[in-house]
Formats: sequence, structure tokens, C-alpha cells
Amino acid sequence: MAQPKPLVAAVDDDRRVRESIQSVLESAGYEAVVFGSGEEFLESGVLSRATCVIADVRLPGIHGIELQHRIRQERAPLPVIFITAHDDDDIRQQALGGGAVDFMLKPFDAAELLEHIERAVNDA
Repeated sequence: MAQPKPLVAAVDDDRRVRESIQSVLESAGYEAVVFGSGEEFLESGVLSRATCVIADVRLPGIHGIELQHRIRQERAPLPVIFITAHDDDDIRQQALGGGAVDFMLKPFDAAELLEHIERAVNDA
């Protein structure tokens, strides 16, 4: 019986970024699900099956750091990788201090993102 593909969820309010991440993940053999907001992700029921979450810092509604906090409350440890267009040292420290495994800047390199995901999934 075939091993199920690891499920990676991505949360970003930019449709093009979601599509790009989904394409990168699926081409690498991951099951990918994408969401436009943290609330949409939390309400989806995917949290219980995800092996990794990729999230933008600036989201409509709850922001990425709050999303990370809620993920930690409901299902620790689950690797979270942040991808953001805003290089803010305070936010970076909050994210990493809150347990994020990586903090990447947009535009992201697909190969580098996959390396971060692979490391996060294998270390989890």
C-alpha cells in the first residue's frame, strides 16, 4: 500500500503566492492545501492532518504570529514556516521565538522552500 503524501498547508492572502506554493509543493510530491486567511485554515479541519504550515506574517483577520500561537495551542509541535515580504527583525524574533522553524522573504526560491519543508517534516 502506498504511503500517503505529507500534507502541507499554506496560508497567504495573495492568490498568486498561494498558487505558486501549491504548484511547488505538488511538483515535489506533497499534498498541498491553500487558504486565504488564518481563520479559513483553522476552520477547515486540516490542522489535524497537516505535517507543516507555511504562512504569511501579514494576513487579513488574525495575523501570522497569532495563527502560529493558535496552532501551538491546538497542535504542538507542528512546524511553521513564515514567508513574508516584510523583513522586520521584531516580527522575525517573535516568529522564531514562538517556535517557527524558518522565516523566509518573498520572493522565495522554490528549491530553498522545499529544503526548509523537507527539514521541517523530517525533524517533526
